[in-house]
Amino acid sequence: MDSGNFAWSIAATALVVFMTPGVAFFYGGLVKAKSVVSMMMMSFGAMGLIAVLWILYGWNMSLGADEGGFAFSGNPFTEHFALAGLDAETLIGAAFGATFAIITTALISGAIADRAKFGSWLIFAGLWATLVYFPVAAWVWGDGWILNLGANLGFDASVIDYAGGTAVHINAGAAALALALVLGKRVGFAKGAHKPHNVPLTLLGASILWFGWFGFNAGAEGTFSLLGPDSSAGLIVVNTIGATAAAILGWIIIEKIKDGKATSVGAASGAVAGLVAITPSCANLEPGWALVLGIVAGALCALAIELKFKLGFDDSLDVVGIHMIGGFIGCWYLGFFAVGTGLVYGGNGEQLLLQVIASLAVAIYSFVVAWIIGFAIEKTIGFRVKNEDEIAGVDVAVHGEEGYALVD
Repeated sequence: MDSGNFAWSIAATALVVFMTPGVAFFYGGLVKAKSVVSMMMMSFGAMGLIAVLWILYGWNMSLGADEGGFAFSGNPFTEHFALAGLDAETLIGAAFGATFAIITTALISGAIADRAKFGSWLIFAGLWATLVYFPVAAWVWGDGWILNLGANLGFDASVIDYAGGTAVHINAGAAALALALVLGKRVGFAKGAHKPHNVPLTLLGASILWFGWFGFNAGAEGTFSLLGPDSSAGLIVVNTIGATAAAILGWIIIEKIKDGKATSVGAASGAVAGLVAITPSCANLEPGWALVLGIVAGALCALAIELKFKLGFDDSLDVVGIHMIGGFIGCWYLGFFAVGTGLVYGGNGEQLLLQVIASLAVAIYSFVVAWIIGFAIEKTIGFRVKNEDEIAGVDVAVHGEEGYALVD
């Protein structure tokens, strides 16, 4: 790796580290004032725990099994335990991978806002990262079965997931759905019953996420030749801007039609939906098709967040509607519009089939394992706080702090 690529890899890693505080701000503004500390602490707790696990053994696990395998084939606690004996280029790649593991886990917390115990959350986060995220990262990027699916089926195409539509967003969204079902509905759950307490905080979080996403997408191959006139960096950056901007429009148009008003929270949510959808496809779409993807993702995710009221599950901050649904949209869209292999470009349906198989497999696996872990925690040490603590606000009960303490 030359000095320019090495410097960009460090910068991209820092950008993605900053995204998890962005998640904390985005989520923190959406909950009630008496739960903001709890909500943000779940993101910061994930930063602390998952980074440590990744360095100890997670990176080893993410390298994958034998070619095309389903599980790590060696012992992650022996060779390169705690990243021992690695060169500088490999270490910066491992550091970048840690940021993905952290934010993927933090995303799940939005589904259980206002009602989760912090200690139980950390236990869940550690187990889920170990049993789900680390193996799935190996499937998608570590020479595992998803990376090799096309070849194993005799296809010319391969699964495309440039920066984590399956491994990050569908993975987190499916786990969020499982936890929402395990913990049950908030007290007084109903449409319009829970309103954001600090809209500017949410807009700040969305802005930080958009800023950091240029490291997330354009740094996803930071250990390779990303920079230079023949690289895909320019396309990735343009698509990350275009799809996100278009998704804002798609979301607020649906809001205006459906509710009569376009809201700032809707604009922020639309931006995140666009970022989610472009994540797997940022290097494989022409900019015009990225704009269309943004409009579609913003509009469909704006409609998808209503499903929790119709189906009766309390995904507090719409992790399912934005990340899981947005992830599916971004992944499946490639089957139609991926340059060279999508149906619009003369493809034969192989790309679409691969995208559907990979995304559904990750969703099912993550949901099942997350439900088992969450259910076991709830039935043993308990995952949900007492109703009286939820009504009073979990900040004082769980952390002994207030987000907004007024002092005379």
